[in-house]
Amino acid sequence: MTQIESLFVTRLYRSTLSELSSAPDAAELEASCLSIAEDDNAGQIWCEENDYPGYTSYASLNDLAWRFPIFKDLVEILDKHVETFVKDLQFDLDGKKLKIDSMWINILPEGGLHTSHLHTHSVISGTTYVTVPNGAGAIKFEDPRSAMMMAAPERQADARDELRKFIYVAPKAGEVLLWESWLRHEVSLNKAEEERISVSFNYGWE
Repeated sequence: MTQIESLFVTRLYRSTLSELSSAPDAAELEASCLSIAEDDNAGQIWCEENDYPGYTSYASLNDLAWRFPIFKDLVEILDKHVETFVKDLQFDLDGKKLKIDSMWINILPEGGLHTSHLHTHSVISGTTYVTVPNGAGAIKFEDPRSAMMMAAPERQADARDELRKFIYVAPKAGEVLLWESWLRHEVSLNKAEEERISVSFNYGWE
């Protein structure tokens, strides 16, 4: 009997922050992100020097949860989501645990995008979405096998998701996405007039 199976599955976790516990106040979280961006002179300089669209605290603030209580609360919520995802991935953590080791704010203006990248030295990466106006760019995930598909033809337009080379996910405010850190991804062009605000993070194995 003929049998066709899917091998080496790539998992994507998608939920709302409020699914497992009370989420931070959305308006307060947005205001905090905007206030931090306005006051973070070092971050603004880094973005300008590196032609980074909009603002990110990635290179300037590595202690958001210590500085601002709302981000401490956010980490406690994210810990629960990561714990759920880890169970699904069936990791053997060998008595250790995954712990957040970096968190940063992203404010993407109209016309801004983030090019393809991955997160080295981490196990789980993700983003929670604070403000997502209509027309804001989706997050694009790339099939990690792409480099090995040297002579493969293109997939049909209506191919199943698990067979596509790229998957586009249009997140909503209040959602959290998690994936394994080796998964290459990018943020598509923000076509909205309003800013797209998100908070990204990495979890390492300790």
